[in-house]
Amino acid sequence: MFCSGTRFRTVFKYSGPPPGEIDLGVFAPNEYQRTIWSCETCGHYYPTHQLDTEALYSGAYNNSTYQSSLGMQQSFERIIKLAPDKSDNTGRCNRIERHLLEHLGPFDPASVSILDVGSGLGVFPFVMAQRGFAVTAVDPDPKSAARLGSLPNVSAICSDFFELTPPQHFDVITFNKVLEHVARPITMLRCAKPFLNRGGMVYMELPDGEKAEAMGSGREEFFIDHLHAFSFASTSLLAARAEFCAVTIERLQEPSTKCTIRAFATET
Repeated sequence: MFCSGTRFRTVFKYSGPPPGEIDLGVFAPNEYQRTIWSCETCGHYYPTHQLDTEALYSGAYNNSTYQSSLGMQQSFERIIKLAPDKSDNTGRCNRIERHLLEHLGPFDPASVSILDVGSGLGVFPFVMAQRGFAVTAVDPDPKSAARLGSLPNVSAICSDFFELTPPQHFDVITFNKVLEHVARPITMLRCAKPFLNRGGMVYMELPDGEKAEAMGSGREEFFIDHLHAFSFASTSLLAARAEFCAVTIERLQEPSTKCTIRAFATET
């Protein structure tokens, strides 16, 4: 739980998958029933269903989403080819660079080490490595890790982040649309602390439940693979309970139309 709140309101009820949702095999045919609740104190969003995340993200998720290695490569190429103003990933990379420039002044990207957690297709590590940053990518799916290891100038690790021993320390640790997929996002974020260099920062992208709720029940922020959607308040609580201090929290609707909260945090 993100706070001590004990009162919850029902946000949406689903008796079937909304359009665009991937079938992860959670429900038997004709038994699809789930509800989204929101805490009346902190505004955090919780679903009633549960997922076996260890099994899901060690291979089943990619198999359901992309079907094959070719499907993964085609999705990667499609995203990389997007025009800058159409690309969520370009916006993300630009925002992180701008934050570093604001806090470091002019810097050499090669001197900044980045650990990207849950890298998936690898579009973020690929672009940041192209821009000269020292990038390490970690993912629990062997197929994803193999892809990541084939990207130019990207170091790849196949591991569950909860079980990973820090191979080194990093200046920036990124969780791009990752923490909403795990049952224990506070614990996962706290696991980043031993990986950080002194004065380092974490960057998080999270589904914005507050903005998405106003847009209706069909929003992907509430799809079945999301075990959390966030409010401004619960984003701040996420950082604080993981022993970080959120220094910037902002919301936007990305070119893909995703409702997103971005947050930068430093150690307390």
